[in-house]
Amino acid sequence: MGKHVRRTFALVAAAGIGAASLVGAASPAAAAAEYNGACGDGYAVINSYDLSSDRGTIFLTYNDSNGHNCVTTVRTVAGTTTLVEAMIRVSGGSDWIIDSDDYTTYAGPVYVEAAGKCIDWGGTIGTETRTFSNEHCG
Repeated sequence: MGKHVRRTFALVAAAGIGAASLVGAASPAAAAAEYNGACGDGYAVINSYDLSSDRGTIFLTYNDSNGHNCVTTVRTVAGTTTLVEAMIRVSGGSDWIIDSDDYTTYAGPVYVEAAGKCIDWGGTIGTETRTFSNEHCG
């Protein structure tokens, strides 16, 4: 895992603890771009990755109530159109679910039902693409 990988795991809200980060990782609020809520109600950020040069951030979210994961790739600063992609699939699957186009702000959301399965996820802004494999199994 790169030093920019951000992992955030939700803890029990009743305990009064909102979220904890792995050693050396920052919470989503410290990401290069902020999560925009594009996945909808019930989705919480469980991982994110900041692309280089402040391009933006790839966000992975999960919805406990329906077992779906969602990815959005959000640019740090909206501007002229550039290639932006959000991608996800069940690990071992052959076909990525991708939103790919020239966007000014973000790509996605893209969804996969993955309760009890591992996923592959990633995104692109401009010429930089980052993907992660066999993650968030369970």
